[in-house]
Amino acid sequence: MARSKTTAPDDFKDAIELLFFAYRDFIADPDEILAAHGFGRAHHRVLHFVATNPGMSIADLLDLLRVTKQSLARVLRDLIDEGYVEQRIGEHDRRKRLLFLTDGGHALHGRLIAPQISRFAQVYDLCGAAEFEQWKATTRLLINQDDRAEIDRLVARAPGLPPMARAAAEKALRARRQGEKRRPRATLSKAAPKTMSETGK
Repeated sequence: MARSKTTAPDDFKDAIELLFFAYRDFIADPDEILAAHGFGRAHHRVLHFVATNPGMSIADLLDLLRVTKQSLARVLRDLIDEGYVEQRIGEHDRRKRLLFLTDGGHALHGRLIAPQISRFAQVYDLCGAAEFEQWKATTRLLINQDDRAEIDRLVARAPGLPPMARAAAEKALRARRQGEKRRPRATLSKAAPKTMSETGK
């Protein structure tokens, strides 16, 4: 699609800042839950992608997250030691270690994703289906062009939400729509400010 006018760097400042602030608030509710377990955002990413891609290999997770083996090993060790993730030997290749969430891992993932789904449901109600789909299409274009096809395949082949995550999300949606836990928008999330090192976990 052709641009309607010549753009200048300043034209994108508001989009950049909106993305920062949207992500800050989107991740604030899970951050509080993670902090109570002594976890950070790296733990959250592993929990999410193992939940939505059960049986993925450590190599596949490394490729998806694009982190070092050392950093992933530390995060996985935390989650395994605390009983949220388990490794199984591959049926067809015994050299592979496949990752699955335990029941406790599914329960924690459900608690983390529920407020995020509730937030997206609120946005959907405000903007409607067409604008929401356009937002997804625009967000997809922020992904590196060479990676988009693979991300499309990953999203398409991932199963729906695991049962515990679905149940937690449905409960959060009912509560929001019934006004049981309605809060002023300005106080939607009250996570304490974090240092750069904390947010980079």
